[in-house]
Amino acid sequence: MKCFMRQIKTQLPPSLDPMQFAYCPNRSTDDDFSTTLHLALTHLDNKDLYVRMLFNDFSSAFNTIIPQHLIEKLNLLGLNTSLCNWILDFLTGRPQSVRIENSISSTTTLSTGAPQGCVLSPLLFTLLTHDCVAMHSSNHIKIADDTTVVRLISKNDESAYREEVQQLTAWCGANNLSLNVDKTKEMVVDFRRAQSDQSPLIIDGFSVEMVKSTKFLGVHLADNLTWSLNTSSITKKAQQHLYFLRRLRKTHLPPPILTMFYRGTIESILSSCITAWFGNCTVSDRKTLQRIVRRAEKIIGVSLHSIMDIYTTRPQGTQHCG
Repeated sequence: MKCFMRQIKTQLPPSLDPMQFAYCPNRSTDDDFSTTLHLALTHLDNKDLYVRMLFNDFSSAFNTIIPQHLIEKLNLLGLNTSLCNWILDFLTGRPQSVRIENSISSTTTLSTGAPQGCVLSPLLFTLLTHDCVAMHSSNHIKIADDTTVVRLISKNDESAYREEVQQLTAWCGANNLSLNVDKTKEMVVDFRRAQSDQSPLIIDGFSVEMVKSTKFLGVHLADNLTWSLNTSSITKKAQQHLYFLRRLRKTHLPPPILTMFYRGTIESILSSCITAWFGNCTVSDRKTLQRIVRRAEKIIGVSLHSIMDIYTTRPQGTQHCG
């Protein structure tokens, strides 16, 4: 499947949505998160302005793909006919059954959706949604099936933002997708002295929950743009993995192997999207994160990169797709 994925990627035009961060060279979740944060902060530099962010959740995103509709879009993107025919054949007439212990269900043939767990499915969904773009000066920031609408509000005029959400809902309906309103969250970032009550969004007759914080691309984003909640969360998670590091040390594994485990399971937690949030952490939060590194050093018995070193050596800045 990875071979076919590479074939598809080589045929993609450079004109794909620049706000899609999946499957683009030199782009990652760090860039997606940083771009979202940068848009908000740049807008908030001005007086009497605020930001509304809608974190969308699609209902069974991969399961609702209509293969024929996807192929039409792939043809418009310029993928060759043979490759499109192979994708159509791959997605249609798929036998599927469920096994629980020694019991196996009868076989059902599926001709919709993309297989869960297949490396090709997120890319196909990304291509299906390439034409889901903003109408106004809002931004649809996407990474695979995660789509965030960021609207910069001026003069308390939210009409364009609400129209943008209506357009997104209509696009979903035209593409056999629907938003899971229960899991879709909205957050308002407003530093004005005289804040007004915000009316909730209504999608398909249901109110979208307005939250003070949400988990976005694995990072806890708070409406006051501070990072203590995120620090607390990743510290707790990293401490749980320190337990396994101690257990591995008791098996007398050499330091290089322990270091490899640390970098894959602990440092990766501490450094997730670090270029976006660590620079604005409090001194207390930075010390809390560094204590995790020190504990790991004592367990392994070697020096490790400090949290500051990880931050300063990580590539920063978003590159354009194409």
